[in-house]
Amino acid sequence: MEQTVEQKLQALWDLQTIHTQIDKIRQIRGELPIEVADLEDEVAGLETRIEKIRGELDDLEDSIVTRKNMISDAQAGIKKYEAQLNDVKNNREYEAITKEIEIQGLDIQVSEKKIREFEYEIRNKTENYEKTQAELEERKKDLAVKQEELDTITGETQKDEDVLVEKAKEAESHIEDRLLTAYTRLRGNAKNGLAVVTIDRDSCSGCHNQIPPQRQLDIRQRKKIIVCEHCGRILVDEAFAHAEEHVHA
Repeated sequence: MEQTVEQKLQALWDLQTIHTQIDKIRQIRGELPIEVADLEDEVAGLETRIEKIRGELDDLEDSIVTRKNMISDAQAGIKKYEAQLNDVKNNREYEAITKEIEIQGLDIQVSEKKIREFEYEIRNKTENYEKTQAELEERKKDLAVKQEELDTITGETQKDEDVLVEKAKEAESHIEDRLLTAYTRLRGNAKNGLAVVTIDRDSCSGCHNQIPPQRQLDIRQRKKIIVCEHCGRILVDEAFAHAEEHVHA
C-alpha cells in the first residue's frame, strides 16, 4: 500500500526517536569502548616487543656459547701445536707452527672481545625487557579496570539497547529504500546523529537557523518532505514531538 507523505514522515520520526534513545545509551558508555580498544592494542604491542627482545636475548646467549666453543677449540689447537714444537726438524717448521699458535691466539682474543660485546648487549636488552615487562603489567591493570567499567555499564544498558535495535530494524522496514538511504546519510553526517528534526521557536532544531513562515506552514501541512535549507535535515512540525511526549507520559 502506498504511504501518504504524513505516514512517511511519521515513520522517519519514529526511527529517529528510537535511534536517539540508542545514542543516549551509547553516550553513557562514552569513550570507554575506544579506551578499552586502545589499551588492548597497547598490550598486544608490548607483548610483541617483549617476545622480540626475548628472541634477541636467546640469540645473544647462543652467540656467546658459540664463541666459547671457538675459544675451547683454539685453546686445544694451541696445545696441539705447542706439542708439535718439540718435534720440529728445522726453522721453517718452527716458524709455521709458531704462526699457527699466533693465529689461534688472535682468534681467542677476537672471540673474547665478541663475548664482552654480547654481554653488554644482553645487559642493555635485559634492562629494556624488564622495563617493558613492568609497563605491560601497568597497562594490563589499566585495561582490567576499564574493561570492568565497560562491562558494568554494558550489562546495565545492553538489554535496553538490544530491544531498541530490534525496534529500529522494524521501523526501517516501514520506510522506502530511497528515504532510508537519505536518512542514513544525514544521520551519519550529523554530529548529534539527528537526521529528522522538528521546528523549535520558528527555527530548525538541528542547526537553529530561522525557517520562513511560509515554509513552516508547508511543513505543518505534511504534504511533502521538506529539508532544512541550511543543514539538509528532514523537517517535521513540533506536533510530532508533542505526540511522542504524550506516548511516553
